[in-house]
Amino acid sequence: MLQSKYFSEIDLKDFGFKSIGKNVKISSDARIYGPENISIGNNVRIDDFAILSATNGSISIGNYVFIARNSHLSGFFGIEMRDFSSMAANTVIYSASDDYSGDYLTAQAIPQKYTAHIGGAVVIGKHVIIGSACSIFGPSIIGDGCSLGAMTLVNKDLKPWGIYVGTPAKRLKERKKGLLELEKNFFNDLDNSS
Repeated sequence: MLQSKYFSEIDLKDFGFKSIGKNVKISSDARIYGPENISIGNNVRIDDFAILSATNGSISIGNYVFIARNSHLSGFFGIEMRDFSSMAANTVIYSASDDYSGDYLTAQAIPQKYTAHIGGAVVIGKHVIIGSACSIFGPSIIGDGCSLGAMTLVNKDLKPWGIYVGTPAKRLKERKKGLLELEKNFFNDLDNSS
């Protein structure tokens, strides 16, 4: 039986991240490009075959964040995942895309002077949960507390505390805020245990 292996704390410090917190678990099967442009908070888990690409741009990951297997974050114009956000398997976040208008050449194999990028920063708010196989394109701000159903396409800002589904994303209904009380209890328990 194959089991995931995670880099040690020493390994992670040697990667050269812009910053890295405590209790960070990154699968040895994940791929990290441009670690000097990536900040990772505390209590973060990044699973097998995830790709974080910030050779150009940046990626900022808050505390208590989970990135599931096969997810891809491309931070050309910047990606921020705030505290308690998570994404299910096979999700992609592109802050930039090739310009498909026909005015430029496309693809990674072409020198950049012949290409152009469109898009913008992507911000994933606090307590956002992203279902499997979602596609998120910048510029977009996904407001705090949003929930995205599986295979949802986001290409615009989403207002906080909504449940969104579809291609493109449509607000289905309000998301409950009971988890905010659980967050307070969680931190109280942490304070009392130390």
